[in-house]
Amino acid sequence: MWLRPLLLLLLSLLSIATLSTAHAFERPFPAHAKRGKMTPASFPDIVIEGKTRQLAPGARIWNEDNLLQMPASLRGSGLTVNYTEDANGHIDRVWILTSAEAGEPITKQTQTQPNSKAP
Repeated sequence: MWLRPLLLLLLSLLSIATLSTAHAFERPFPAHAKRGKMTPASFPDIVIEGKTRQLAPGARIWNEDNLLQMPASLRGSGLTVNYTEDANGHIDRVWILTSAEAGEPITKQTQTQPNSKAP
């Protein structure tokens, strides 16, 4: 009779531990990444540092949980992001930063680390 509640408690604790370790990673950012404040606009435009910029075809945006996010689903303004530009000056990759990542200098985040690859 007491075995079932104990099993449920163990499964709950295990799932909580798994969720907390999922956020305990450092995202690798390319050495040429830039930092800015982003506000979504009408696709394919976004506003970075008050300037309207265009997303490159096939641009990828990662949210704070490192999951891909569609440009049309972006909400908010003044989001702190790291981003890269393609050869045409279009924004091709955007990482929406967590508050902890935003508090670190970008130079610390973009230092090349062994065995790390940018997505």
